[in-house]
Amino acid sequence: MMNGVYVLQSIKNKRYYIGSTDNIERRMKQHNSGYVSSTKNIMPLKLVLFQKCDTLADARKLERKIKNFKRRDFIEKMIKDGRIIVGP
Repeated sequence: MMNGVYVLQSIKNKRYYIGSTDNIERRMKQHNSGYVSSTKNIMPLKLVLFQKCDTLADARKLERKIKNFKRRDFIEKMIKDGRIIVGP
C-alpha cells in the first residue's frame, strides 16, 4: 500500500481535484470510470501530483489542509514545485 495525497486535473476543463488514498492506481481507475460522483462530470482526469504520506490518516489531514486553501494559484505552485507544502 502507498498512502498519499493526490491532485488530479480535468483534461476537459482544467479544474483540479484533491484527494487521498492508500492505492493511487485503484483510485485513478475509479475516478476515470465515473465511479466517483464528485469527478464524473469533469472526466477524463490526469494525475498531476502525488505525495506519499506515512499513514492514510496523515494523508487525510494533509488533504483537508490543502482543500482549506481553496486557491488555484496555491495548487498550481505545488504542482510546479512537485511537492505539497503546507504550514503547521
